[in-house]
Amino acid sequence: MVIRQSEPARRLFLLTEGGARFFYVSSEGHKLLGPRILPGEIFGGAAMLAKPCSYLASTETVNDSRALAWDRTTIRALVARYPRLLDNALSFALDYLSWAIVAHIGLACHSARLRLAQTLVDLTRSIGHKSFGGVELHVTNEELANAANVTVFTASRLLSEWHRHGAVVKSRGKVQVRHPDRLFSRGA
Repeated sequence: MVIRQSEPARRLFLLTEGGARFFYVSSEGHKLLGPRILPGEIFGGAAMLAKPCSYLASTETVNDSRALAWDRTTIRALVARYPRLLDNALSFALDYLSWAIVAHIGLACHSARLRLAQTLVDLTRSIGHKSFGGVELHVTNEELANAANVTVFTASRLLSEWHRHGAVVKSRGKVQVRHPDRLFSRGA
């Protein structure tokens, strides 16, 4: 755990190795997973703001990771001296807003099957590793369900169906996408 939601935003981080992800814990105690953070991306951007505030979401690493960190005073001084830093941070913020809009559109307009299929294809492009016969993802059913805005039961059912039809190979904590085109057809 690197950042906890609702704590004062005291540091900005730049992930240099490994991986991390945002998550939010609802008032009912549900952990809602957000987008992954890849090397070269920042988190804790609220520390850059002129008015002190709190982090909106938590951030945790998902494997061995390294990050650079700047305290609020230092990063604010750097932003004043190098405005391009703020431009870069706004670019990341825009990416996260785009992610939220796409998720909202998916909920309003697309079936659970389509949302999960698109999530798998998007993840193969961002965090997938080529392997013999396809692209391997180190993700759990819960992570996929959260990313696609479906229940864990629905994610498990669809993954099992796709596994039976050869589109994916599912094992504990891993999914190998073999035929991404088959994810989008009803009979696959």
